[in-house]
Amino acid sequence: MKNLLRPALVLFVALTVMTGLIYPAVVTAIGQAAFHHEANGSLIERDGKTYGSEIIGQQFDAPSYFWGRLSATTPNPYNAGSSSGSNLGPTNPSLPEEIKGRIDALHAADADNAAPPPVDLVTSSGSGLDPEISPAAAAYQVARVAKARGMTVPQVEALVAQATAGRQFGVLGEPRVNVLKLNLALDAARS
Repeated sequence: MKNLLRPALVLFVALTVMTGLIYPAVVTAIGQAAFHHEANGSLIERDGKTYGSEIIGQQFDAPSYFWGRLSATTPNPYNAGSSSGSNLGPTNPSLPEEIKGRIDALHAADADNAAPPPVDLVTSSGSGLDPEISPAAAAYQVARVAKARGMTVPQVEALVAQATAGRQFGVLGEPRVNVLKLNLALDAARS
């Protein structure tokens, strides 16, 4: 038994040092050197103030801001510590109620808009943290935001166009609009 105890302890200590200290230190150093912005949370900072992360959605519900996808995280929307979808399937009676509630909220905020809202504005995201919406979802909200801010529709459309990112490498994914970046651009345009 004594012959087995010493090698087991040496192996335990060696693996603990390698996997618990050396490996994390090397990965952290590489991350900080090669991907500094991403390794630190992809934070959006302006004038020394942090507004949020470009990869985590935020709650916007004022008519003067673009709204993102619904978040099903608990206890608060866009809670990064509790990422989850709603898990409401197409046969769940709660799903149409949730969608109807969101459609009603969109129509209440912009009664002049009779167009059907894009699907990403009325359904929850898979993670509950989506920071982006489709260009169609942004276009649907342009008139409401322009009216609430006292801007012209073309002015707001120009900001949406600037905030629209294309497909990654030209082929992956879909065009998208980061809601936080767009809302910050709106605030900067007002200044």
